[in-house]
Amino acid sequence: MTTVPRTYNGAESAAGPLIYLRHTPNVAVGEWVAIEHAGTPARRGQVIDAGNEITVVQVLEETIGLSPAAARVTLTGDVASVIVGRELLGRTFNGMGQPLDGLPAPIGDALRPIWAPPLNPVRRARPADFIETGVSAIDGMNTLVRGQKLPVFSGPGLPALDLAADIVEGARAPHGEPFAVVFAGIGITARETQAFLERFQRSGAAERAVLYLNEARDPTIERLLAPRVALAQAEFLAFEAGMQVLVVIADMAHYCEALREIATAREEIPGRRGYPGYMYTDLASIYERAGIIVGRPGSVTQIPIITMPDDDISHPIPDLTGYITEGQIVLSRELHRRGVFPPVDVLPSLSRLMNAGIGGGKTVPEHREWSDQIYAVYARGREARLMAAIVGEAGLAESDRRALAFAQTFEDEFVGQTGRRTLGETIQTGWRLLETLPREDLGRLSDATWQQRERGLASAPTHHAPRTE
Repeated sequence: MTTVPRTYNGAESAAGPLIYLRHTPNVAVGEWVAIEHAGTPARRGQVIDAGNEITVVQVLEETIGLSPAAARVTLTGDVASVIVGRELLGRTFNGMGQPLDGLPAPIGDALRPIWAPPLNPVRRARPADFIETGVSAIDGMNTLVRGQKLPVFSGPGLPALDLAADIVEGARAPHGEPFAVVFAGIGITARETQAFLERFQRSGAAERAVLYLNEARDPTIERLLAPRVALAQAEFLAFEAGMQVLVVIADMAHYCEALREIATAREEIPGRRGYPGYMYTDLASIYERAGIIVGRPGSVTQIPIITMPDDDISHPIPDLTGYITEGQIVLSRELHRRGVFPPVDVLPSLSRLMNAGIGGGKTVPEHREWSDQIYAVYARGREARLMAAIVGEAGLAESDRRALAFAQTFEDEFVGQTGRRTLGETIQTGWRLLETLPREDLGRLSDATWQQRERGLASAPTHHAPRTE
């Protein structure tokens, strides 16, 4: 949308980073605004609420010394848009799409509005394949499916950003399709920004990624724009360039805090814990931009990172996210204390679309049985760990002691990993752990799967170590 610029001499009022205009016909949400004030450079703003009587403008620069009555406000007629295209791969931008890498602004393939609507449900295709992240606890136990929204629930001090960086580096489309990662950092520190850039350049992951980095010192409104700017680029790569695109957003908690800050400045009636009542709808407008469109080869898959205040999974941010998304990956503080990385707690974690991604032999034929059996033994081992704390390990039944040992080894050698694992390596690691147990402990495996596994082991070449005298 582009209309003729309209200039207003004086605003109705101001509150913090917001200014209010009265009687502004034909205004649009997301429209860019220029605010001029005597003796100061022009400030930029954006319309965040368009009403018949009052229009709310979020000012993107400092508002100290800005007198609303003396301000000259121009509605430019241009809705917030961002340049998108294949050319952006390998580039780094701020949360508004402006270059941070010292290179010129890209020409790109198109100009897209950042306030795009979610995918039309009628045009959505059913997810039916997976994305390999290189993380065993995700690929093996909670498989990420193309077009899915799979959040990571973390806690203060847990290495969620390190896990996000691992996923950016290690994610692949396993069948060799064109693949790209779009990373949106929201409210991260300057140190974290520098660490991301150095790591991605060193690993070579930056070449197939587009990075949008919003720092904590940047304007509040930029935290609301950054994920939408990133999704505009992801949607172009997926639905017009035909690529499989993974969008990693960290940290959505900072996004929600910005939403609450603006709602407070607007003196809105607060909802749960002070967050605005429309936060569910606002989050859905971001998450529901993931998916697959019928008749188009690409896909947009999302992994939003959410730091739960006080490790409270019932907090409004993870709670509302859980209603919108298809599962969750939960990080464990106990595993982190023991030095296990990534500290993924597989028991409360869930991928609701896992069956769609691994069915029909898309991964390995026995993946579902293999996963169910590991879950069963590990859950029994966790229960045995609690019981051992009361009666001691010697007081456990023999099968419980085996499950307890399995749980410890599973956390150390399967969940914990150094470096990327392919899905095949993940499956083989799980089988190696299961084969330490007798057949009677593996009730979730069918006889056919067990016999096939035994035949495969019998036919595998044996390498004998040289004899030493």
